Amino acid sequence: MRFAHLFTGFVIWLLAALPATAFDTIATSALVMDQTSGTVLLAKNEDRPVPPASMSKLMTLNMLFEALQDGRVNLDTKFTVSKNASEKGGSKMFVKQGDRISVENLIRGIIVHSGNDACIVVAENLAGSEADFARIMTARARKLGMNESTFANATGWPDPNHRMSARDLVSLANRLMTQFPEYYGYFQERSFTWSDITQSNRNPLLGLGIGADGLKTGHTSEAGYGLVGTARQGDRRVILMINGLQSSGERAPEAERLMNWAFRQFAQETLIKAGKNVAQAEVWLGETSTVALEVADDISALVPYSSRDSITMSVTYDGPIPAPIKKGTELGVLNIEIPDLPSQSYPVFAASDVESGGIMKRLRVSADKLMKALN
Repeated sequence: MRFAHLFTGFVIWLLAALPATAFDTIATSALVMDQTSGTVLLAKNEDRPVPPASMSKLMTLNMLFEALQDGRVNLDTKFTVSKNASEKGGSKMFVKQGDRISVENLIRGIIVHSGNDACIVVAENLAGSEADFARIMTARARKLGMNESTFANATGWPDPNHRMSARDLVSLANRLMTQFPEYYGYFQERSFTWSDITQSNRNPLLGLGIGADGLKTGHTSEAGYGLVGTARQGDRRVILMINGLQSSGERAPEAERLMNWAFRQFAQETLIKAGKNVAQAEVWLGETSTVALEVADDISALVPYSSRDSITMSVTYDGPIPAPIKKGTELGVLNIEIPDLPSQSYPVFAASDVESGGIMKRLRVSADKLMKALN
């Protein structure tokens, strides 16, 4: 028999606000995620493979960061520029055939200049050719769980076989921040000069005073205008991907609007303190007839301001629970339901020991059970 104890708490009256489900974006595909909690705040065609344009250069950077982390190269390692790389069109770092460029400068050329030529230099020096590098990138993406990502080149150059999803790009952005913090600072650089040519970082979120510090824009006629962006405010960080915008003038305010919404309409709340009793579970043949259930750690969640008075919690357990019971034994599950967000579950534990009842207790229980059966 399964018992459920339902209670609702944290009734806080606020001015009305739009629920999360009422919020949308003009982007054709998008994902907004609170990195701190892992909560997806907005999703639109998030698993659809779309042309990522230069946003896919984040995967080229991932491969280079992995090579740095593995010790195959270091920041001072010099990569040689081929004729193929120097002649690549589109956005450029303006490398020259025969140049020997440090890995660190190539990182800047990819992030700040969005250099297609710099990406090809990296691909050819790590894998021998851009085509082989693209195959290696695709295989690596699969191992990282990026199942909607397929790469045909190192640059994001239009190709029907070059695709990524919004979810994969947000996952990749999260990886770059958490796995390679020593290199993440390059994404904040506002400008970089190479061959006496200074170019500015194309990320429209930098310099807005909203805590933005990355990551990468993208644009082709096929893909439209896109952005993988992130910002940190206080203890929270938000990552977003938008794509399919009609212009850079449309992309910048839409990205800022989504960031402001994510920070202003949601807050990280401590819902239950560690050690707090959340329910009483029925005990079978124990010294006491119930045992308190508690959580082991503080439980916090991202909560929409408009839903703070609508959170419900339930505790489920299989019972009655036979004695003896030792304090700290996991006995059930606490389920938390927050409107417009995924449900969350946490284990609950016995708050105290419960010894087995004596012979008289057992006789009384047996007699009660017999009387109920007879009736």
